[in-house]
Amino acid sequence: MFFLCTVCYVTNSFAADYVDEINLSTEKHGEGQRVIYEMNVGSFTTEGTFAAAQARLEELKALGIDIVWLMPIYPRGGGINSPYAATNFQETNPKYGTIADLKAFVSRAHELQMEVWLDWVPNHTATNAEWVTTHPEYYATSGGSMIHPNNYGDVWQLDYNNPDLIDAMNACLKFWIDEADIDGYRCDYISSPKIPASYWQSTIPMIKSHKAITFLGEADIASDATRLKNVGFDYDYAWQFQSSLANYGTSNTAARLKAFINTLLDKSASLSFGRMLYVTNHDQNYNESKKTLTQKYGDNRYPLTVLAYTVYGMPLIYNGQETGGNQALDYFNDTKINWNTKDEKMRNTLRTLFALKHAVPALSDARQSADNPTTTLLNVSDNTSVLAYARTLGDSQVLVVLNMGTTATSATVEGITAGDWSLWLDSETIAQGTSRKQTTLNATHTFSLDAKGYRVYILGTYPEQDINQQTAIQSIPSSTQVDDRWFTLSGQLISKPSKHGLYIHAGQKVVIR
Repeated sequence: MFFLCTVCYVTNSFAADYVDEINLSTEKHGEGQRVIYEMNVGSFTTEGTFAAAQARLEELKALGIDIVWLMPIYPRGGGINSPYAATNFQETNPKYGTIADLKAFVSRAHELQMEVWLDWVPNHTATNAEWVTTHPEYYATSGGSMIHPNNYGDVWQLDYNNPDLIDAMNACLKFWIDEADIDGYRCDYISSPKIPASYWQSTIPMIKSHKAITFLGEADIASDATRLKNVGFDYDYAWQFQSSLANYGTSNTAARLKAFINTLLDKSASLSFGRMLYVTNHDQNYNESKKTLTQKYGDNRYPLTVLAYTVYGMPLIYNGQETGGNQALDYFNDTKINWNTKDEKMRNTLRTLFALKHAVPALSDARQSADNPTTTLLNVSDNTSVLAYARTLGDSQVLVVLNMGTTATSATVEGITAGDWSLWLDSETIAQGTSRKQTTLNATHTFSLDAKGYRVYILGTYPEQDINQQTAIQSIPSSTQVDDRWFTLSGQLISKPSKHGLYIHAGQKVVIR
């Protein structure tokens, strides 16, 4: 039996918009509905500290972030100041703050229903790491000399044939769980031939028995590091897909994108782990010749962002991408992000995409490939620049239409589920603010799109919202008959509540207990 409790009237202070209402939920978004944010602590704020970054966690929450992946937080060495050349795996970079500061950062993230994952560097340490003198036996040697992996002169290769080294590394993994209560590890360079698959097969379940954390592996396990398919990682990088997008760059035909999607779906079939999709990260932003989003993609940076974050998997955003992603960040020297740079089209596009990720089952992701929503490429008549696809899970469905062309165009899309749809993301208006409009789509429907334009529709009926309107749910004037319909907080129309929670009914926020 359900009971109505604690009724309050919805007013214009209820939420800035429906996107905020979803992203700022006080309930933790479940696995499969999450967005991950890569943060370099030294670059994220002027101060470059845990404490300063902690003060801005609410901004990330509003953006739609669920997981903050911190790039390596350890003291740096090796001579070139790489964050991936650690001198001690159980200390923090003193410029960032103390272990207590990190713990406070994690605690605040938990209060906001967010997780914190640390960057773990299992393959090597800095050449001047403490272990070099205290435990030289932890390192691989050739001819009596320590080895630089891949000829990286600032680091020494660790020796996974030494069980004492394995014990020491696993103790470090447990250390950050015990000291800071972290929630996961992004594991660097897991494709290293010097780290056997058997290490991960034993270590991952052992660490998870200590705390049920998440492991993200930095490799395209599905396509390249296939020996690691069954060792226990929860997510890999859809690296091949991002490389394909980067090679596509400023192109304008849809056929190549269809081929990329088909390859992604084919490689993702029969997997037992999830996939992380992205358009940039710290490597692509700084180590490649084309660093910024504009350099890589030109005006395609907008529709390709929509593609990457709706076609499959868990979205990753790199810090500063919400400003437009047009600053190359030297993570060796912790270049400060210029937050004065504004790109409202990109920021509002991201906010809306992440709200969609949180609220719409058809955009969820799963570790078992069979549990993922289906992605269906739709036929587009007489237009080579427009891509359209649907994602479906049960009765939840999303329709995405992208114009990769350099001019406005019309395109007829076939195979649509005819009926009522809600337009959540429209490239023509998103720079001015979020909105949501009801429309009816036919099974074969003609769309008019601006140059590099995009639309994302959700099947069903949702409350409408005009651009820059202050609330997702309209206040009801006293002269108007009260609407007796029920909506979820994400705005989806339902027949009636079927479980406990917070709903909108008759223009009021209602708790069902």
